[in-house]
Amino acid sequence: MNTIANIHAEIEQLSKQRAKLWHRLSEGRDPAAAEEIKTLQAKLDELWVAHRQERARIRFGEREQIVKRARAEERLERAA
Repeated sequence: MNTIANIHAEIEQLSKQRAKLWHRLSEGRDPAAAEEIKTLQAKLDELWVAHRQERARIRFGEREQIVKRARAEERLERAA
């Protein structure tokens, strides 16, 4: 769970930064702020993907094990 906590902490930090940038952008045109928002949004998207992957790993196990079980079940079905 520690990894999820770390991911959440980083998401919170970046979200606060993004909110400040949006506020700065609302005061007037600022191309640097707009570009930084795009960068932060891309990083946030990556973090949410990592969060979903970690939750899936915790719930269902390692990807290799899942694939191994699925292939074994598939072989059993074909044999039956």
